[in-house]
Amino acid sequence: MMKRPERQCGGATQRLGQFQLEGDAAERYERWTVPFLLGPWAPGLLDLAALRVGERVLDVATGTGVVARLAARRVAPGGSVTGLDLNAGMLAVARRLPLPPGLTIDWREGSAVDLPFTDSAFDVVLCQQGVQFFPDRPKALGEMRRALTSEGRVVVSVWTGPSPYGSALREALERYIGTEAAISGAVARSLGDADELRGLLQGAGFRDVLVHHVRMTLRLPAPEDFVLRHLSAVPAAKVVAAAGEETRAALVAHVKEATRAYVDGYGLAVPEEVNVATGRA
Repeated sequence: MMKRPERQCGGATQRLGQFQLEGDAAERYERWTVPFLLGPWAPGLLDLAALRVGERVLDVATGTGVVARLAARRVAPGGSVTGLDLNAGMLAVARRLPLPPGLTIDWREGSAVDLPFTDSAFDVVLCQQGVQFFPDRPKALGEMRRALTSEGRVVVSVWTGPSPYGSALREALERYIGTEAAISGAVARSLGDADELRGLLQGAGFRDVLVHHVRMTLRLPAPEDFVLRHLSAVPAAKVVAAAGEETRAALVAHVKEATRAYVDGYGLAVPEEVNVATGRA
């Protein structure tokens, strides 16, 4: 079993394992990661959350806020949404993005393992693709339960495991850039077992826990148009940018060859899967 990179010592390795971005990478994350890799899953996650008008919602590891912005529409009027993230750059981008008239979101900087909220402050806690990156998963889920009312609900999603594009990208990073550059991709896929996810929620005290296996075909631009742009929005962005032009070209060529079975008229049509766990406090 691979040692969880986010628990290793050392600033660079820890940052890579916890998905910390630097500089203007958060802006590129919103432009290239959210529309193609994360945004398509947000409506389904919210459907499973069954949000109601007037509810108070917390989105943990909100990033640039794709889930929070959709949630705000579903609980209006009278509801409230708070988006929390450890990364100040992500929140800066989230604050700049427009919202429809009448909607507001409280963007807060803070850690999932020590939520800066009182007990029973929310009716629903959401977390899309964040739990696997937390340095203490049981504690983070316990914090989510603490922040919920006695009848509150939690909905979290994680990747199930390797995917054609993700595997190709990780292999290319390891081969042409270095093992550390691939850490965040490895951690992203490190909680793919449904029983493990279910056990984490139950261990945190959630009841009626269900794990929903959801499949989707993601449509990505062609590797030569997408890979380096995507990598400019990951924790290893600086390392990739510092590699020579020939190295980066070889990396893209590797991904292109590894995913050629998924080429269609647009770019790539790659199958992807997530587990979405729901539970009650």
